[in-house]
Amino acid sequence: MSLRLAGLGWVTPLGSTIDGVWAELLAGAEAEATTLGESLGERSCRVFSVPPPAIAEAARHPRLRRSSAISRFAVVAGLSALRDAALELDEASAARTALIIAISNGGVIYTKRFFHEIVKSGASAASPLLFPETVFNAPASHLAAILGITGASYTLVGDGAVGILALKMAEDLMANPELDRCLVVGAEEADWLLCDAYRKWRLLRAEPPIEPFARRPKGMILSEGAGAVLLARSGTVEIERIHPGGNFARQREAVGQLDAICRELKGEALTDLLVASANGTFIDAAERAAFANYFATATVYTPKPALGESVAAGAIWQLICAAQALRTQQLPPMLHTPAEPGLTMTRPGDKHDWHRAVVTTCGLNQQVAGLALRR
Repeated sequence: MSLRLAGLGWVTPLGSTIDGVWAELLAGAEAEATTLGESLGERSCRVFSVPPPAIAEAARHPRLRRSSAISRFAVVAGLSALRDAALELDEASAARTALIIAISNGGVIYTKRFFHEIVKSGASAASPLLFPETVFNAPASHLAAILGITGASYTLVGDGAVGILALKMAEDLMANPELDRCLVVGAEEADWLLCDAYRKWRLLRAEPPIEPFARRPKGMILSEGAGAVLLARSGTVEIERIHPGGNFARQREAVGQLDAICRELKGEALTDLLVASANGTFIDAAERAAFANYFATATVYTPKPALGESVAAGAIWQLICAAQALRTQQLPPMLHTPAEPGLTMTRPGDKHDWHRAVVTTCGLNQQVAGLALRR
């Protein structure tokens, strides 16, 4: 079965239009870090936040008036993907559409607020209006209701690889001939609670920039937003293969898992482009080693220095970057990379004749996955 990318949409720290954000990336732009308003003790957190204008569309939906940030990100990205596909769902087409939300941390901000009220003032003080936003499937509920999807709607929870795993689940769902399309959305929100956790795991750095593929990992900066892909049986870019990946118990085992994925995704056709999940952590060395074994001549790019590490949304952002590169035959410059990284990169303005791209994802909680795209 051949699945194709019919529509793309995203909400990022650089904005929320496909062409607009892509133009920013091609120009070498990177998100500006902001300090979260709340902190734990004297510690503050620097993150790449979504600017309010990027989700202004959410204000038009009464259902989103009291919703969490992650739900608004997911809805705006999902609706953007449908517009990119020139598709407006009616009752009949909605019945033939499935929805999958990929998520990692969920609505952390509302969850924190809800339990803070309980601890501070007792159970009776916690607002019941907040509780629905504390569950992982809140974004799926909002988006399905707005689109009128009453059938297949799922939420998949994982780490930075969960976006690819959601695409694999969509592929399985699309084996059903009664479905015409599946909308896959990865979404994440940033909060000091998450920053504190990642800091304790020694994965975070205090200030930008993110420096991918450095000999010594210096850490990542969290970001927020959403990415959406509408899968159908027609479109300009084909998903050649989705590899469901596997798990690793220790960081050093990530190399073997990624090596196995790259070996199977190599295929017979030349791979022109690699879009990596390198983010300034142990992931970079694992991907670099696997690329050297199987894709030594391919051009490498990671969007993380420009957009930050958005966990569940990040894999979909990578996919969108790969698809846009195949569509436009251009690739943004990879920011803050060592002078001699041993990787092939492009210069701004270079034009190419690319036909195949591979996306690899390695999460921070022991999941890996990948896929291959073909134009």
